[in-house]
Amino acid sequence: MIRVDRVALRGLKARGHHGVFAKEREEGQTFIVDLVLSLDTRSAAADDDLTKTVHYGVVAEEVVAVVEGEPVDLIETLAERIAQTCLKHEPVQEVEVVVHKPDAPITVPFDDVTITITRSRA
Repeated sequence: MIRVDRVALRGLKARGHHGVFAKEREEGQTFIVDLVLSLDTRSAAADDDLTKTVHYGVVAEEVVAVVEGEPVDLIETLAERIAQTCLKHEPVQEVEVVVHKPDAPITVPFDDVTITITRSRA
């Protein structure tokens, strides 16, 4: 079995207008995204070559654009869109996406709401 390497981006913040309630769509709220990108970095490391790995700065910008983009009702849908965006990068074999919605409209005290998904090319 070939083990893969992981590149993690934690705490990407963006304002989105996702949710099922009109207030969420109108006012928006902050979403936080954590990513773990699985890929083989050996070739990039051997050649010290960015083109042989994933450019995590570009991934971060693309993920923020998804969060700031077209509104969806569910954070499950948002997580799926983020995962598919990450998998468009050739070296990325698998991605774990965590979407945090710390300001979710819940009537009891809470710290955070998250969805975690894992998607791969296979």
